[in-house]
Amino acid sequence: MTKFFVLAASAALIGIPAAAAPGDTSSAQGAATAEVVAPITLEHVNGAALNFGTFTTGDAGGTIVVDQTGVGTSTGEVTLMGGSVEAADAFTVAGDPNRAFTIATAGGSVTNGTDTMNFTTSAATSGALDAAGESEFSVGGTLSVAGGESAGNYAGSYNVTVAYN
Repeated sequence: MTKFFVLAASAALIGIPAAAAPGDTSSAQGAATAEVVAPITLEHVNGAALNFGTFTTGDAGGTIVVDQTGVGTSTGEVTLMGGSVEAADAFTVAGDPNRAFTIATAGGSVTNGTDTMNFTTSAATSGALDAAGESEFSVGGTLSVAGGESAGNYAGSYNVTVAYN
C-alpha cells in the first residue's frame, strides 16, 4: 500500500493536464447593425429676406417687430410708412424622412455704411421632416432703432443652423 501511495503522489507532482469539464465554457455569435441617414441640408429661399420695412426713426427710436408670418408692427417713435412691406425670411430643410430637427437662429445687424441697427431673430426651435424628407420654416425678428439714424437702405445678415435631434 505504501508503494501505491508513493506512485499516486509522484503522479500528482509530475502534473497531468486537467481536462475541462463540459459546461466550463460557452460561446455564441453576436450581431451588429448600422444605419446611415441622409445629411440634413438647409437652403435659404431665393428672394426671401427678413424685411423690417420702410419707417421713420424719430429722435428716441423704438423697434420694428416682424413676426414669423411677416406681419410688422412698430413701437416708440418708430413709424411704419404707408405702403411699407414687411416680411419674414424663409428657409427649406431636406434630409432623412420623418426625422426631427432643431432650429437655432442668431441675431445680426443692418448697416448703410454709416449707421448700424441690431436685430434679434425669432423662429420655431424645432421642426420635423415629412415623409418626403422636406420641411420649411420662417424667421421673424425685432429691429432696435436708436433714433436719428440716417436715411437710406440698410442691409445685413444673420446665421441659421439646423441639426437632427
